[in-house]
Amino acid sequence: MKNIVLFGPPGAGKGTQAEILKVKQNLIHISTGDVFRKNIKGETDLGNLAKSYIEKGHLVPDEVTINMLKEEVRKNKDAKGFIFDGFPRTEVQADALADFMKEIGSQIDAMVALEVENEILIERLLERGKSSGRKDDANETIIRERIDEYYRKTDILKDYYRQRNKYYGINGVGTIEEISNRLNTLVNSL
Repeated sequence: MKNIVLFGPPGAGKGTQAEILKVKQNLIHISTGDVFRKNIKGETDLGNLAKSYIEKGHLVPDEVTINMLKEEVRKNKDAKGFIFDGFPRTEVQADALADFMKEIGSQIDAMVALEVENEILIERLLERGKSSGRKDDANETIIRERIDEYYRKTDILKDYYRQRNKYYGINGVGTIEEISNRLNTLVNSL
């Protein structure tokens, strides 16, 4: 089983690259953002709670996110591995993920970060906001808050995984194919 944490600030291309990587590597892609959006659209209790945080550019509380992730993994018991996109975002979540993976007889093999400059991220998200209908991608103030929140609370996980010799940075600028080739080459080497 090969398990990858795909990492990077909002707009880095995690979702796009995860979709390509899952096909090339035959992995299950779990995007917490997609799971949250599904619940928001369905107006579930969890969705309404998640929406209140997301619309402010804040992170959804750990307990909610962790339990949701565990359920997604359990639904795919025969998977050859997972790409975790948007999770973990805190050390508490990283520890919970490591504990859960150990509990099911597995581990996280690598944390791969797509590295992109802030101004490029803002341009990408504003462009995505024109077609996605996502309010959090249409407002530059909220976008900047999301990016700042990432650096305040999430970027510190690079050190967490670096200390465990599982951190890999990838240049997230270029064509989708160029970035995909860099990412796939790295995952093949694990």
